[in-house]
Amino acid sequence: MPMRSPRSSRSSPLTAASRGLGSFDASRLPPGDRAFDRLTTAELKALEEAHRADRFHDECGIFGIHGSEEASHLTYLGLYALQHRGQESCGIVSSTGREHVAHRAMGLVADTFGAPVLNSLKGRHAIGHVRYSTSGESMLRNAQPICANTDGGPVSIAHNGNLVNAGVIRRELEGRGAIFGSTSDSEVLLHLLARSREKHMEDRFIDAVSRVKGAFSIILLTDDAMIAARDPHGFRPLSIGRKDGAWVLSSETCALDLIGATHERDVEPGEVVVIRRGRLRSIRPLARDSKEHFCIFEYIYFARPDSNLVGHNVYAYRKELGRVLSREHPVAADMVAPVLDSGSAAALGYAEESGIPYETALIRNHYVSRSFIEPTQTVRDFKVRVKHNAIRGFLDGKRIVLVDDSIVRGTTLVKIVGMLRSAGAREVHVRISSPPTVGPCHYGIDTPNREELIAHEYTIEEIRERIKADSLGYLSIEGLRRTAAGELKLGICDACFSDDYPIEIDASAAVPQLTLFRAVKEQNTEF
Repeated sequence: MPMRSPRSSRSSPLTAASRGLGSFDASRLPPGDRAFDRLTTAELKALEEAHRADRFHDECGIFGIHGSEEASHLTYLGLYALQHRGQESCGIVSSTGREHVAHRAMGLVADTFGAPVLNSLKGRHAIGHVRYSTSGESMLRNAQPICANTDGGPVSIAHNGNLVNAGVIRRELEGRGAIFGSTSDSEVLLHLLARSREKHMEDRFIDAVSRVKGAFSIILLTDDAMIAARDPHGFRPLSIGRKDGAWVLSSETCALDLIGATHERDVEPGEVVVIRRGRLRSIRPLARDSKEHFCIFEYIYFARPDSNLVGHNVYAYRKELGRVLSREHPVAADMVAPVLDSGSAAALGYAEESGIPYETALIRNHYVSRSFIEPTQTVRDFKVRVKHNAIRGFLDGKRIVLVDDSIVRGTTLVKIVGMLRSAGAREVHVRISSPPTVGPCHYGIDTPNREELIAHEYTIEEIRERIKADSLGYLSIEGLRRTAAGELKLGICDACFSDDYPIEIDASAAVPQLTLFRAVKEQNTEF
């Protein structure tokens, strides 16, 4: 039976964290009615940090190719297309058939892999990984793919997801003398694989994944094979493609498009695929759950809109959510405008359904997202100033429907509503293309604690008052589920909205993946 997490008492005293601000110092934020172009440098920086904190973040993206003379270069391009899934660290491991060559670093793909590095990654097989950025803590030891030498040869692993029993297994292995080189839950899989008594590597891999619980899409590179698996619930995506005779695996199809690969199909929940000598073999050793639990937030926010996940286009689904949102929460207005870029597709759907013109009320500088890697504070502050800007003059006296995909803590939206009002908007009606987020994710998404989620602590009317909107409407959980059943025709995980968790979480062992990452702080470490 799904586990329902207890809801905290609304009458309990609210700390700064439970007021939707987490560990972020809200005192540094500017007043909500201050015009954007009148903010100080410190206030602009604080607003940018709040914007990054007030989002969900996927933890990683994975990519692999087997049987290509340009394996490392194509993996680089694949990771470049998956950069939105993780910006803290990246890595590529290539295989010559005899040895594995690895390069992992903190930072973005384009800044890490120049021609000399890629040329050093020899071999016809390669896998890669990008990981989400934690706040200010550099941990190169947790960068993936993770490598190891076993009695069966070298192995490297790239993992997307979160293993809910990793802590229990890790303590068990450490009690038997195992030494871990990282704080990542993904390393547990390597230890299980190395300790398996099975003879063949694919059997060892199956033995290892059968012991873990939670969300996983995994690619394992051996000396001569590439092996992949999805968990029986199908939480995270993993697609199969072909490129000039080579086999390709990717978290999203947008990476296949970039390298010119064709999308063959998706790895099924509970399926293991073994690619060796140009052939793909399918094994189904993990009992597929009776109901699929694909993460609906992949469709709502995480995945790139040009990707097709489990057979359905992300952009089209987001537009449909906007249409349903318009039917559920209509309002008289002069324009529909998105919070860029997360609300764009839903805003278009809302505009089409309502007949209200779609307009751009905010201008966003897309390059500002790279400010965290700039070397000087001066450059970072400059880029923060152009994160969001309301279009003055154009908005005078207008009634605006502002559409976004979610409200996590609410710290950013109140500032955006204030910017629109300071630019002349008469009314601002906020519409959210997902239900209220009331619970954390235990299956591979970096989410705040339950008490930090604004919808867990406040009613919808109280949230409306806090963000200073004229009205606030969320997509209903029933509307979300009907749309998923009708458009996607698959089972979904909506635990962050419904509090119904498909895999029971042991509260004593449930350590979020990024909390594990934060356990050790490591600066300027090289492999």
